[in-house]
Amino acid sequence: MRSFSLFRLKRSVILGVKSLWMHKLRSMLTALGIVFGVCSVIAMLAIGEGASYEAQQQIKDLGSQNIILESVKPTNNSSAGEQERSMILEYGITYKDISQIRSTVPGVQVTIPSRVMKDFLWNGSISVDGNTLGTVAWYPDMKNRDMIRGRFFTEVEMRTTSPVAVLTESLSRQLFPLVETIGQTVRIRTSYFTVIGVIEDDPAVAAGAEIEGSAESGEGMEMLIPISTLEDHFGEVIMKYRSGSFEAEKVDLHEVTIRIDEPDKVMPAALAIQHILERNHKDIDYKMTVPLDLLRRAERTKQIFNIVLGSIAAISLLVGGIGIMNIMLATVTERTREIGIRRALGAKKKDIVMQFLIETVLLSGAGGILGVALGIAIPIVITHFADMVTIIQFWAPTLAFTISVLIGVLFGIYPAFRAAEMNPVEALRHE
Repeated sequence: MRSFSLFRLKRSVILGVKSLWMHKLRSMLTALGIVFGVCSVIAMLAIGEGASYEAQQQIKDLGSQNIILESVKPTNNSSAGEQERSMILEYGITYKDISQIRSTVPGVQVTIPSRVMKDFLWNGSISVDGNTLGTVAWYPDMKNRDMIRGRFFTEVEMRTTSPVAVLTESLSRQLFPLVETIGQTVRIRTSYFTVIGVIEDDPAVAAGAEIEGSAESGEGMEMLIPISTLEDHFGEVIMKYRSGSFEAEKVDLHEVTIRIDEPDKVMPAALAIQHILERNHKDIDYKMTVPLDLLRRAERTKQIFNIVLGSIAAISLLVGGIGIMNIMLATVTERTREIGIRRALGAKKKDIVMQFLIETVLLSGAGGILGVALGIAIPIVITHFADMVTIIQFWAPTLAFTISVLIGVLFGIYPAFRAAEMNPVEALRHE
């Protein structure tokens, strides 16, 4: 009995293939809806996953247990008149803020204070408009930036305010295009610094410079020196002379990165730090970034993005399924006499249903296979030519193909039952 059922199934499959092959062009055009639907499911999910991965990777580079504070020049300064009289603009994160944060906020593990001075950096007659960043010895570890050559300065060099410097790769190429950077001297104003290492460019700054086409405008051109050395050589007040104008600023710290010892403490610590800054600052002259919060938002955005893309692809598959139903209904009408003959020769209703269901599944299955192949190929092509990250999840092709087969079954049921319900006598009379 079982071998007989397998024989009937095999015969139905062969008849289905022959029937579809007799109308090759129509079958191919019908399957195209499924092909494009399955292809769009895989390709859209791959592109969305790749974009989400890049965004999340940039956020992770900031450190999921870090809280980043930045000094921001206030747009509406309540003490503007007082500062105009002194000619010195004072704003931003202070040492008092950091002292209170370290003493009152639980879980603070380590901090990275940074101070920036923008000015021309000189190597003989070669000059680059860049940033001099005063920071601490543990900066590379906290910021996940690798040394390319040489070494970073030490805590001993911080304590002794040694005139040593580490250049970013971009600045190294600009200042020393023909000679080895290590051991060379860089001048800023009247101070000289010995280069002891070259560090990789800040990924976020480098990406922004590439997008804006400003690689030569100072973006990413950084010289890193001990923060104690910066204060010793240039004082608390940073003066700028540009294009005939003069500006003096007093900013204790331009940026501070705070690491919390446990991920669960990051958000409560951020709220506590926000409260301290609000209490200490009359004006909003600071900005707080919590990468963990950004990461959670990015993950939520990814979910929404996948739902939207999945919905668009599902609509494509639905249109393909409607096309299959339409063609199968037309096929039933065309083959009315054939159905009547088969019923007259003893075929049961379930045989007719099986015959038409097999044909729809063959159509949707073939379209699904082609769609999977095309859906895998498109992200590879995009990655190769557009230099864009695409990630094909292992479950995406399987899911898309399964849905395509299910659509074939669902949209083939009605035409199959309609064929099976035909009156054999009326079917035989059909011309």
